[in-house]
Amino acid sequence: MADPQAISDDSSEEAEEDEEEARRIREGFIVDEDEDEEEDDDETRHRRRKRRKRRHRRRDEEEALEDDDLELLEENTGTSFRNRLTRLRRGPEGGSPPAPSTSKRKPIVESSEDDLDDEDLPQVQDIQRIWDDERAGGGRDDEEDMDDFIDYEDEDEGAGAMDEQEREERRRERKKRERERREAIGSRPELAGIDDMAWDEIHGVFGDGHDYDWALLGDDEMDFEEERLKPEMRYQDVFEPSEIRARMLTEDDDLIRAQDIPERMQLATSSLSQSSTLSLHQNLTEADLDDAAMWVTVRLSPRKTKDFFSPDGPYNMYREPLVMAVTYALRFLFVHEFEVPYIWTHKRDYISYFNPQEMRTRVQLISLAELWRIYALGQKYRSLAQRRNVLALSYTRLNVEDEYFEQTIRPKIDSVEVVTDATEWLSMTYKLRKQDAFDFQFHDDEDRAETRKRKAPSRISAYEVAKKSIVSKLADGFGIKPHEVVYNFVAQENAHFVDDQELNPIAFAEQFTDPDAAVAQPAEELLRRARMILATELGKDPLLRQAMRDLFKTDALISVLPTERGMAKIDEHHPYFNFKYLHHKSITQMMDTPQFLHILAAEAELLVTVSTFLTNDAKSKFERRLNDAFASDSYSDTARAWNEERSRVVQEALEQHLIPVGVKWAREWLREEVEDTLAAHCGNVLRERIDVAPFITPEMKPGDTASVLAVSWGKGDPQKDAITLVFLDEAGRLREHVKIDNLVDRDYQDEFTDLLKRRRPDVIVVGGLSMATTKLSSKVRSLVNGEPPVSDPTANGGDGWGPSEPPREANEQSFNIPVMYVRDEVARMYQHSKRAAEEFSALSPVAKYCVGLARYIQSPLNEYSALGHDITAIPLEDEDQHLIPKEKLLSALERTLVDVTNKVGVDINRAVNDSYYQHLLPFVCGLGPRKAQVLVKKISAMGGNLINRDQFIKSSLLTTKIFLNAAGFLRISRDPEVKLSKNRHADDDVQDPLDDTRIHPEDYELARKMATDALELDEEDIHDEHPSHVVSVIMQDVDNERKLNELNLDEFAVSMYEANEDRKRHTLNVIREELLKPFSEQRAPFPSLGPWDVLTMLSGETPRTLRMGLIVSIMVVRLEQTLVHIRLDSGIEGVIDIGYLTEDGNIAPKDVVKKGQTIPGVIVDVKMDLPADQFFVKVSVRQSDLRAGDGLFRSVKRDDQWNLPQFERDLEMQARKKRAEIDRTRRVVKHPNFHNFNANQAENYLDKQQRGDVVIRPSSKGVDHLAVTWKVDDKLYQHIDVTEINTGQGGNLLIVDEKHQYADLDELIVNHVQATARKVEELMAHEKFKHGSEDELHLFLKNFVAANPAKSIYGFTLNRRKPGHFNLCFLANKNSTVQTWPVRVMPESYCLFDAAVAGVPELCDAFKVRHLHQSQNLAGSAAAAGGKTPYAGAGARTPARTPAHAVPGHMSIRQAARTPNPYGGQTPAPGIGAPSFGPGAPSTNFNIPPQASFGYQTPAYSGPPLPGIPPGMNPQRAAMIQNTAGWGQDSGWS
Repeated sequence: MADPQAISDDSSEEAEEDEEEARRIREGFIVDEDEDEEEDDDETRHRRRKRRKRRHRRRDEEEALEDDDLELLEENTGTSFRNRLTRLRRGPEGGSPPAPSTSKRKPIVESSEDDLDDEDLPQVQDIQRIWDDERAGGGRDDEEDMDDFIDYEDEDEGAGAMDEQEREERRRERKKRERERREAIGSRPELAGIDDMAWDEIHGVFGDGHDYDWALLGDDEMDFEEERLKPEMRYQDVFEPSEIRARMLTEDDDLIRAQDIPERMQLATSSLSQSSTLSLHQNLTEADLDDAAMWVTVRLSPRKTKDFFSPDGPYNMYREPLVMAVTYALRFLFVHEFEVPYIWTHKRDYISYFNPQEMRTRVQLISLAELWRIYALGQKYRSLAQRRNVLALSYTRLNVEDEYFEQTIRPKIDSVEVVTDATEWLSMTYKLRKQDAFDFQFHDDEDRAETRKRKAPSRISAYEVAKKSIVSKLADGFGIKPHEVVYNFVAQENAHFVDDQELNPIAFAEQFTDPDAAVAQPAEELLRRARMILATELGKDPLLRQAMRDLFKTDALISVLPTERGMAKIDEHHPYFNFKYLHHKSITQMMDTPQFLHILAAEAELLVTVSTFLTNDAKSKFERRLNDAFASDSYSDTARAWNEERSRVVQEALEQHLIPVGVKWAREWLREEVEDTLAAHCGNVLRERIDVAPFITPEMKPGDTASVLAVSWGKGDPQKDAITLVFLDEAGRLREHVKIDNLVDRDYQDEFTDLLKRRRPDVIVVGGLSMATTKLSSKVRSLVNGEPPVSDPTANGGDGWGPSEPPREANEQSFNIPVMYVRDEVARMYQHSKRAAEEFSALSPVAKYCVGLARYIQSPLNEYSALGHDITAIPLEDEDQHLIPKEKLLSALERTLVDVTNKVGVDINRAVNDSYYQHLLPFVCGLGPRKAQVLVKKISAMGGNLINRDQFIKSSLLTTKIFLNAAGFLRISRDPEVKLSKNRHADDDVQDPLDDTRIHPEDYELARKMATDALELDEEDIHDEHPSHVVSVIMQDVDNERKLNELNLDEFAVSMYEANEDRKRHTLNVIREELLKPFSEQRAPFPSLGPWDVLTMLSGETPRTLRMGLIVSIMVVRLEQTLVHIRLDSGIEGVIDIGYLTEDGNIAPKDVVKKGQTIPGVIVDVKMDLPADQFFVKVSVRQSDLRAGDGLFRSVKRDDQWNLPQFERDLEMQARKKRAEIDRTRRVVKHPNFHNFNANQAENYLDKQQRGDVVIRPSSKGVDHLAVTWKVDDKLYQHIDVTEINTGQGGNLLIVDEKHQYADLDELIVNHVQATARKVEELMAHEKFKHGSEDELHLFLKNFVAANPAKSIYGFTLNRRKPGHFNLCFLANKNSTVQTWPVRVMPESYCLFDAAVAGVPELCDAFKVRHLHQSQNLAGSAAAAGGKTPYAGAGARTPARTPAHAVPGHMSIRQAARTPNPYGGQTPAPGIGAPSFGPGAPSTNFNIPPQASFGYQTPAYSGPPLPGIPPGMNPQRAAMIQNTAGWGQDSGWS
């Protein structure tokens, strides 16, 4: 910006300007001949002015006068301001006085040396120099003088230092530029003949044509400068950091891709983790390997240590080979940077027993799991080594020599904990020196300002205060240094002895008292402080702490006691009851079970307290050893007194320092060990699922892929769910997707069989989300095998799909296609995944579920690999998996995926072109998500196809280490029609048969040698052939197995070892197998699921939740003369034999139970027949069986280490508390739902609970009453009065509403409250239910009828005045008013006035019929003419709700259990007709009308409905309505 002092718009300031100077400025000149001559000679000053002019032109432009201002000036002054006028600036001091202004600009031509040097003055007529009159004359000098007039504060000062030569060079450059400018403006004939006066006028109006050169030049310079300074746009400036991390585009990701190190070795966490971080550890060196091998070997496993290092161990003679094998493994892992699969496959000879003299002795020193363990331990050792180096550096900076640290502590640093302890010990011992040592400054640090700092709060411990006082001298009087005591303890012999004092401790301490009696401390206090010094130094000693940790590791005990909260919450059925009173359980017994993780979880919930301590023997032994190392051997009284003081020191060191350290460490160590064990177990479970070959039929060859037809019925709702069929071909491509309504109708059956004939799948997979899948599977089997369906003992002569057409004859048509179940955990996740939406966006969730099933049977490994980090959601260990940290679980599962993927191998060309198969590539040895990503991009850029493995290196696809790791596992499938070239050197674009084997490229020569020897060829015979030509020949030889088996591989391995010390015995076996069967299938066959696996998958029930003796809630489905068909909440069907109905055993079922009734039952047996798809339970509802309860079966088993006395004491204490409460409240009910609440307290308690939750409380009506409060809806609660009647037979009878009787509270809750809650939820889930108040429903009805005058409308809403009741509000037509009818909810029915109906559809029907009859009675003929209330067709049939949130097998107990049948009319219900619903109709006494079979059954098609009958309506009821009123055309209920 311009100088504020040089720019002013103030008119008063302008008036003070010198008028003569302003005139001279307007005329464009200030003449000073002497100055002009000097300036013409001074070229440097001219160029400086030119630069200033360009630099400030932009600033002047901002102040240029506008046209309006110029016109105003011209009117007032008579002067033209059109030529480059700007606001005036103050000139330099001493400037010339202003001159009067003139109306014309007078051109003044002055000659200069520049003009006289080379050329004459221009002529006006010279067209080539049309501008030179002003350029060569005074015009230019005027401009320069004008420049001098402006005072620039930033004038260049350096130009005055130029010499004459530089000035002359610049002057010549200026003349050259002017000459070029004159030549550039030539060829203007249209301007010829213009005289000087005309040029003057032109210049006055238009200027000389170069006025704005500075602007153009400035713009170019500005644009260039802006482009240069503009920061480069990066994707980090555009995308969110989370998005960049998700796409692996961070700087760490780029570094991982660039480094020649396997990706997983560069990460500190699993590569599957969304928050994986870069590892900053440095690799081990050869010098570290020996120490690392010993450190790792002794920590492999307790069993390994016992077998190899115990004198009587079975493998004691292989101790040294084991250490050598571990050394080789560590070298491959941390020096050469080979991953575990590479070592296990290609270097196994180095981790097995290899002795050239005993080649037949083969001992596997290290297993695959132990190799992963070595990798994990090696990482820990690497971290330990770095910490030790930091500790050594810290010790060096202290600049001290501590013999005890250097010779005793440092050699025993073998854990991170010891490093921490040693650091703390050094800090304590050399604290002051340490502060000085670390107060240094780096050379590039800024100078520290001498600023006054506030005094930091003091953190000096009592030990430091005592150590600086005279008490430290008293501590020295104990006769031995603390580190000497520790040395004696560790050596288990007294190498250092105590210097006994002549005085006893008290007398000796009195010598150190302060002479000043005012501040003097007693001798006992001084001794106490001295003991504290010694105890602290002993407690901080690293070796003593390590000894204490070792003691806790073997002899620690764990006890658990419940808190006050835990006593009440942890009952006999709680999972934590197993360890509620755990007592003195050894830490070694908890290593292999997840119990300790559950204990920690309970402790986090504040339910228990956990105590860890040593056994008395272990603690006493440790204390005795420490006392022996500290005590004096003298027998004098003084020595005994000092020994007592030393014993107090030992006790204080133990209690205050050593034992707390051991307790804290033991908890963390045990937690980590148990987590590692549990994570490894989950990895093993995953291995069992993915280390299996794809399914093949007996006619298929190993390695083939089956075509699959996946069938699913979804949740099995006949009204909502269609049967979905998805066909995938051998390549995994979706070829067909079909939906059919059922497999009962002949047309649908023919469509299904046509699909089988057309596609001929190799296998049919059946899956689903409910137990209805068993019915589907049975039907599919019968259609595939051409057999009639197997009879179901739970059905009435049918197959569970309802009545069907007469069975076909056997073998009418059959297909030899297996039908089977497979695990569907992955398919359930896939159907809702983002991956499924991207691959099959047009498919329904059930169809995507079928795709997941089909893919799973084609390749379980590929399906699990595609899950990514979501793999932790797969339930591998149902009850304990959630206790494992996610990162640790991911690492364990990733290792399993890596093992199996490399065991199988990956076809690189298929991975590049198949995005689904590409999910395996990151698990290849050496690769990872990032390196696999860049590898695919590089190969795609090359055309998407590789010919041989050499291209990985020659085309720079992989770096050296990555290639060595991955090459043997990346197969390049060979085209059998392509023959090898005979040119031995033209192998760049030629296939190599060895590239389609597991043989590593570094062993290709061995393979070729073996093939040559097996074919008994010489090198001359194959000299001109491709190097792998012999491999092709041996592979195609029909007798290749015999020829290869004749080779003596042991002798060959010995010769290689003697020549180069190469260990290749196992490698030679691999080569032989690969030459016979390249990439042969090494996995187990695809397994079939067991009955419990299928039952758990479809229902969620497990052997723990569905076993004999458990009481479950059942619903009566169908009644027969000697049998009752029931269904559990999980969908499993069952039967009740007549003998299990009552005690007598001969009462008809209809007299005991009713259809639709929900009752408790005891499981008697569980029947499972997987080939017949039959799963059902046998149940007893006899009171004698129910009375005993199932507490014995549901109670959690106690741990063997149980604190029974404490348990009994707590029980007695709780009983006393309850008796006290009884005395206080005069009421006691032994039930978990009982609370001493009043009505308000009960409502407040239930406010945060779920709907249907119950509180049992005392009643204000007396001791023979109870009040039951349950939550109907938010802020709505029903209070039920329960009357207790003593039966006189030792029990009470609970009566509700004088109509319902229950034996106990559990029966009341299940059969009354929860049954009522289910009815309430069923009605609230209906489409006619409207949330909100009754007034809002009225407004809705009125608005609807106003919009649809020809229709009627009704709806339900909660009755807020009577909780548990509903209001049925309806509006018959636009001229009527809204009417409200009450609906009362009973456990077994809905009551509309006095009529009881079983379900919501029946309630709707009853309302319509009742309203119809009332309309006929009231309106008479008017009703027949148009006031009828016809039945509204399909809209009136409302199916029961299947909760969207309920997964089959895990459904809520409040779930509506019945699913209406959409395939035909229902059996007419007695009592649901015109007479039953007329005015004054008698009560039905809650008899539930029998209904057709519903749920998972699909009846056969029964022909078209009668004309005009709404679908799903009972024909008899429809006929009744037709006969009475007919079907309205323009009106109806909506």
